[in-house]
Amino acid sequence: MITGNIRVCIYPKDVQRITGKTYRQARLYLNKIKDNLNKEPHQLISIEEFCSYSGLQLEHVLRCIIG
Repeated sequence: MITGNIRVCIYPKDVQRITGKTYRQARLYLNKIKDNLNKEPHQLISIEEFCSYSGLQLEHVLRCIIG
């Protein structure tokens, strides 16, 4: 298990780093996830929600985000 201060939410820059998409494409992808989860525009997406939607493993995503 990873310990320490870990962010809970994911941002377009993270999605850009993980997927290789442009910043705009990453932002649109997060909006697509929000729509799918019936979230309000002001609500954030957790890393776990992103992993569940994208099918990526949490460990791989955290490695890309944290280093």
